[in-house]
Amino acid sequence: MKNLLYILLVMFLVVTSCDHDEPTLKPSGGEEVGKEHEQEVVVDNLIICNEGNWQSDNGQLSYFDSQTLTMTNKWFRQVNGKKLGDTPNDIIQINDTLIAIAVNWSNIIQYIHPDGTECGATENVPNNRKMCTDGEYLYVTSYAHVCGDKTFEKGYVAKIDVKTLQVVATCEVGWEPEGVRLYKGNLYIANSGGYSFSEFGHDYESTICVVDAKTLLAKKVIDTGCKNLYGEVSQAGKYLCINASGDYYDIGPHTVILDCETEKVTVFDFPSSYNTTDGKKFYTVGSEYSYYTGEYKYHIHTIDPVTKDVADTIYTAAVTEKIKSLTSPYELYISPYTGSIYFTDAKSFATAGYLYGYSKEGEELFEGQKVYVNPGHILAVE
Repeated sequence: MKNLLYILLVMFLVVTSCDHDEPTLKPSGGEEVGKEHEQEVVVDNLIICNEGNWQSDNGQLSYFDSQTLTMTNKWFRQVNGKKLGDTPNDIIQINDTLIAIAVNWSNIIQYIHPDGTECGATENVPNNRKMCTDGEYLYVTSYAHVCGDKTFEKGYVAKIDVKTLQVVATCEVGWEPEGVRLYKGNLYIANSGGYSFSEFGHDYESTICVVDAKTLLAKKVIDTGCKNLYGEVSQAGKYLCINASGDYYDIGPHTVILDCETEKVTVFDFPSSYNTTDGKKFYTVGSEYSYYTGEYKYHIHTIDPVTKDVADTIYTAAVTEKIKSLTSPYELYISPYTGSIYFTDAKSFATAGYLYGYSKEGEELFEGQKVYVNPGHILAVE
């Protein structure tokens, strides 16, 4: 009987000892919390695409490690021993092993593995801008008037086979095409006409071109009635969120919500220069610039594309106030894995910017991280 009591006592001590050794997590505030709180603080591994300065050949990638909460700048150069290039302006994950980076002024699309190692490039889509993918093909917009031996009056979208990294088809769209998204076999390309101030013969664009992704043949044009569809395009199911910058003089900025099923356009009287989605709603920071005043004005909104309800907040008061405190907001991104929100401050556009991260509940995930010049694009990787 004594032996049985002794065994039970030992088992009790072992179990209670394991309870006290439960792993702990330190959130940004420094308070140690138990495992039951661990799921509430979720940080992603992040690749930050820093544009650098145009024509300075100083674009860079930074990598944020979620386990150590450390930032590695000049990550691409550190991994590959070479520069990334001049003005990278988009980054997208194609599949589990392949990531594409549109390096605009270097006229290449650079491919890397998730560990940062380079694995090829497409070099015949000059002045490339934005991308989307179906996992087999990469679709890229270009401001240029040439692709290989083909020439175009306006801009175009190129279709690239991700197995060969070669362009297999092209389609002319509008002047200076920007964002591109895929829905039910169709590509939706937002045209900006952004060179209208310097290139003779055309005005700012207000159209979205619809192109068959399989054949890459043009199907129709949707006129939004809003000038200069410039910047990022976010997609939540059948809805697209598109920024319209206006002409920076007398025509003000707007936000366009397109229903790809009905092709109905809903317009809001504020910009959405930096926009993202959690798959249901759109979260936007709009940059409104005026040539008259030489000043920027920023707008913060959450848009429900179904109800068309608009709020002047993003996630929580803590997140909203932090974004309002930024000098020059430059990117807004919600992780598809965790729902955590990340955003950057370009500061002076000539010095290092900063990255910030918050959970869905508005808890700061880490202290602001110094990155590089013009941190304009973020990608969460597993």
